[in-house]
Order: sequence, then C-alpha cells, then structure tokens
Amino acid sequence: MRIIPAIDIIDGQCVRLSKGDYKTKKVYNENPLEVAKAFEGSGIEYLHLVDLDGAKSKHIVNHKILESIASKTNLKIDFGGGLKSDKDLQIAFECGAQQITGGSIAVNDRDLFLGWLSKFGSKKIILGADAKDGKIATSGWEKSSDLNIEDFIEEYVSEGIEYVISTDISKDGMLQGPSVKLYESILDNNKKLNLIASGGISNLQDLEDVYQIGCEGVIIGKAIYENRISLKELEHFIFDH
Repeated sequence: MRIIPAIDIIDGQCVRLSKGDYKTKKVYNENPLEVAKAFEGSGIEYLHLVDLDGAKSKHIVNHKILESIASKTNLKIDFGGGLKSDKDLQIAFECGAQQITGGSIAVNDRDLFLGWLSKFGSKKIILGADAKDGKIATSGWEKSSDLNIEDFIEEYVSEGIEYVISTDISKDGMLQGPSVKLYESILDNNKKLNLIASGGISNLQDLEDVYQIGCEGVIIGKAIYENRISLKELEHFIFDH
C-alpha cells in the first residue's frame, strides 16, 4: 500500500482544513517545498498536492509550487484542485505532475473528463470521489449533489477508470478514523480498482485497517502535521509493508 502524504496549498502556504471548511484553515508551514523535502528524506515516494486556491477559483493557481516540488525532489506527485480545462491539465503535467485528480469536473462535465481519460490514459487520471453522507460533493466541497458515491465510482470504472481517491468529508481533518466500511463496500463491488483512502487517518492502526481491506494507497494529512504519526513511524510502516 502506498503511503501518500498530503500538502494542501492556500496563498502559497501548507495548510490543513477540517471537513473542507476554508474558515478552519490552519497554516503549518509557509514553505511547501521544505515539507516535501522532509517527506522525501523519510523514504516517502509519493505526494498528494492540492491547490485549494484553484478549487475555489475553478482554474489552476498554484502550479509554480507544483513545479518547484517536482523539479527539486523525486516525489511522484498527483495534483488536484481547480482542474477544469485542457489548458489546466497541460499546465499541471508540464509542471511535473505524474497524475491529476478530477473530482468536480467528473460530475459537472463528464464528457470533458472522459476526454482526458481517453487522451492521457487511466494511469494518469484519478477520479476524485469526495462524499458527505454518501453523496458526491463538488466545488471544493462547498456543494452537494444527488449522486450516490458508489454508483458514481462504478459508472466511471465501467468507462476505464483505474484509480480513485475517495474522501469522506465528515472524516477529513477530524483525526477520528477513516471510513473503512465505505471503502470495503467500494472494493467489494470493484475488485480491480486501485482505491486510495483519504480522510480521518489518525494513527498507525488506521493505516493497518485500510491496508487490510485492500486499499492501494492512503493519503495522510493532519495526522502528520499534528504529530499523531511521525515520519519515522511512516518509514517503518513502509518498510514492514
């Protein structure tokens, strides 16, 4: 299972939110590159980089930070937040993203998202399936839809999606454990899916829980920044798994 720390960017700074609420913003470091280098120094190979300014603005904003981290580390970066056009994707890939994550766009412009899947392939495009109370949320989690998360994922799996990041918004940033039952259900219905768990990770047992049910990756944010899980512990976990 891949361990994928998250760096969320607002105003060029490394921040975390609770339940996606921008009013809960807490700045952890003014230099995201410094954070990324610390991850790499602990044996981390992957990074989930989220442009929260982009998510609000509906176009890519923090691509210079992506470019800086991609050019000055060897981290394999998946990038999301505000990717709404072919131009946004071009910028993200040119700035060093290995994969991009599309969430709102997969709801609001299905044809465009499927066009990206066709053009760049299923190894490069991740479906962001972010939900609250089982329903898909969009626009930086500020809007809810009537789409059931499991139906939403299954529809895109039938179109060739291989990678899904699923965030239970009610868990995100709360350090109260991940949505294991939801992930179990998704994997039961999509045996070959590379499911990346996101939201709620608070300790090593949470990592073990999502590993045991078959998640391909897990995103960790606040647990690292609040020192609930140390980089040394992550290093050992990666080595043991």
